[in-house]
Amino acid sequence: MRKLLLIGGTGFVGSHMAQYCSGRFDVVTTGREVDVRDAGQLQAVIARARPDDVVHLAAVTTLKESFENPRATYDINFGGTLNLLMALRNSGFAGRFLFVSSSEVYGHLGEFDLPVNETRLARPLSPYAVSKIASESLCYQWSQSEKFKIVVARPFNHIGPGQSERFAIADFGRQITMIKLGLALPVIRVGDIETTRDFTDVRDIVSSYERLLNLGQNGETYNVCSGSERSIRSLIERMCQLAGVSVEIQTDSERFRLSEQRRVRGDNGKIMKATGWSAAYSMDQTLTAILDDWVARLGTHAS
Repeated sequence: MRKLLLIGGTGFVGSHMAQYCSGRFDVVTTGREVDVRDAGQLQAVIARARPDDVVHLAAVTTLKESFENPRATYDINFGGTLNLLMALRNSGFAGRFLFVSSSEVYGHLGEFDLPVNETRLARPLSPYAVSKIASESLCYQWSQSEKFKIVVARPFNHIGPGQSERFAIADFGRQITMIKLGLALPVIRVGDIETTRDFTDVRDIVSSYERLLNLGQNGETYNVCSGSERSIRSLIERMCQLAGVSVEIQTDSERFRLSEQRRVRGDNGKIMKATGWSAAYSMDQTLTAILDDWVARLGTHAS
């Protein structure tokens, strides 16, 4: 059985990836105990694991964090990727490496840019996005000059059970569940919820990563998305219906972002053609899983 190393494998996506790949691979994960800024630590991890395949998930993950500390964002996201690639080369690695980037690299999208595909010029608008497109360029260079294969995934918004409330849909799911359990008043405070995003269940995201490890072409970049756009409002309203609660939605001007992207929809044709992947979970299945997860997390606090 091939050994799969998940760098950053204990977070939201990594934990789902480890579960999905169990039985398909001999899975080894690293979490916060390994600092990707420390080349020596990574070298030791690679020496112990001796992986056949690697998925790189470790990163500063939110735009807010990246603006608050751009230096750390670049050191972790770009510098950490370089450190990992060098550790793999030094170990004689000859397998496949999947770098997880982000659709944030596309920057502002106009109505006529949708659905956006991989040929669009990157125009990053945050330190996070800059760190990701720089790392993509690094990975492409290494894919052409080294002995191992490198594939890049560009996931769009992904949601599902286990996600931190730092992310909008997870937080709305938490608030709705608190209302359902009698832990909060039936009021939700929101920013601009008329914007649309291309949402995919995290369980579909990790299945795409496994497909890309096996079938992605060296040096290529693939959007990972549903190909559909949904408004934030529509997801809030549907979660309320699924939870069986009525709420008052209050707009909070402090929650608005200065340069909010109005619409996002990705083109998933390239990954579908290359790997046969497509999303399997319906939106109702995803939202129900989010709510059930919050019931499990918060249920012990209910009166």
